[in-house]
Amino acid sequence: IDVGVAAAPGSSSAGLGVGAVGAAVEAVAGVAAMQEEGGIRREGPEPDADEPPKKRVKVPEGESGKLEERLYSVLCCTVCLDLPKASVYQCTNGHLMCAGCFIHLLADSRLKEEQATCPNCRCEISKNLCCRNLAVEKAVSELPTECTFCLKQFPRSSLERHQKEECQDRVTQCKYKRIGCPWQGPFHELPAHESECSHPTKTGTELMGILGEMDQSHRRDMQLYNSIFSLLCYEKIGFTEVQFRPYRTDDFITRLYYETPRFTVLNQTWVLKARVNDSERNPNLSCKRTLSFQLILKSKVNSALECSFLLLKGPYDDVRIKPVIHHHSFSNDTNETDYVPLPISDSVECNKLLAAKNINLRLFIFQVQK
Repeated sequence: IDVGVAAAPGSSSAGLGVGAVGAAVEAVAGVAAMQEEGGIRREGPEPDADEPPKKRVKVPEGESGKLEERLYSVLCCTVCLDLPKASVYQCTNGHLMCAGCFIHLLADSRLKEEQATCPNCRCEISKNLCCRNLAVEKAVSELPTECTFCLKQFPRSSLERHQKEECQDRVTQCKYKRIGCPWQGPFHELPAHESECSHPTKTGTELMGILGEMDQSHRRDMQLYNSIFSLLCYEKIGFTEVQFRPYRTDDFITRLYYETPRFTVLNQTWVLKARVNDSERNPNLSCKRTLSFQLILKSKVNSALECSFLLLKGPYDDVRIKPVIHHHSFSNDTNETDYVPLPISDSVECNKLLAAKNINLRLFIFQVQK
């Protein structure tokens, strides 16, 4: 079976036909079944469990190989050369990109103030110009892949359920972890360990020390939520949707920063500013990316304003932001807060914000009554 993708440089769209992809996937499944029945095993040394995973290399055109390997080279992301794990996007010429690489390319272009382009054909890409390729997503989900724990082959669509619920070699923890047992190991060894675990026989004094450490972590989480509920009891509370827009500094070395239009909350005029990697010179060369922001009071006030404030994600965004409460006393002399980190989980979430044309968040301000 020969599978290929027609991608003419001047064409408006190209991709895999659903019928062709379906036939190829059925053929792959048949080959895998025949190999399993015949007891055929791959030759070569067993892979080292501690060795980090390697990226797949495209098979050169014309080189003979298994159908599965040829499909990998056809369906893989043109950026990372690996099979996509979730959404698959394609440029106007049909070249495929996984969701992570696609968002990263858009974020890089924003940092460099350039138009994002496909790394393969250099045509322009954006969220409006690119679309998802559902046929490829379905085909990739049916391709076989190895379980991380038992090394058996399963379709990608069922691998997650197998690794979480069914695999007898999946890593699990002792049920007495709540009282301090550190054991973790294969699921099939769990019953033997729990029958011999020493933690259920510990004295009350020993258990109280373990539970005390767990209570401290729980207390920190409860303190945050109790603080938020206390702020909701304030007399003066205001919130608004804010939209950060990208700008460039006029200095000798231009840097990207974000700023909102002026907005009114609690009868005062405010502005929010944000910067990438604390105004690092070339943030596009860094894999780790962060955003920090400051709140600026633009109105003139007769007396100091004691305020608490926090930023949350907007109602239509999917970025994950953990709420953090900040405090500041605003006056005519101290009308700007220090830059504080936007509490997003990782660089992936930061790239989501950078890839967007505008960053939409929700700001809450609570005025302390004297």
